[in-house]
Amino acid sequence: MRRFLDRLYLVSGGLAAVFMVALLVAILMLIVTRQIGVHIGGLDAYAGYFMAAAGFLALAHTFSRGEHIRVTLLLSALPAKGSVRLDIFALIVACAIAGNLAWFSCKLVLDSYAYNDISTGDDATPLWIPQIAMAIGTIIFFIAILDETIRRCKGIPPASENDEQRYE
Repeated sequence: MRRFLDRLYLVSGGLAAVFMVALLVAILMLIVTRQIGVHIGGLDAYAGYFMAAAGFLALAHTFSRGEHIRVTLLLSALPAKGSVRLDIFALIVACAIAGNLAWFSCKLVLDSYAYNDISTGDDATPLWIPQIAMAIGTIIFFIAILDETIRRCKGIPPASENDEQRYE
């Protein structure tokens, strides 16, 4: 299961990278076509879709690597037992927040599909298509937080600490 989850986070991060490259290509195309006087309708909307997809798909990979910003001032000031308890409490709260985000992201996709919502821009894209990346990204992020919560409850140190030791 550990190997599957690590690969899931890695694939999610890889997809985020692909969308970042797609964002770069879209922005470059916008710049070049503007300079030569050609307008490609909806390209700016697609750049936005690519940026959102990259952001949401990168959440789990970034979290699993310990790269999310965490304020550890209070954790480091507490004794070891208190620090672990507070960390687990914070992870449980994060699970609740990420679970809600995943739930409502999926609900948004289903509602957009049911009501046939389309982009108001030049592209007229059905909105459920770009919203899928957000829903998938938030689901994988929720899984990553739940995974880390379970690991911490079992007494396993944060995955990011294991990565740091691996690279030393």
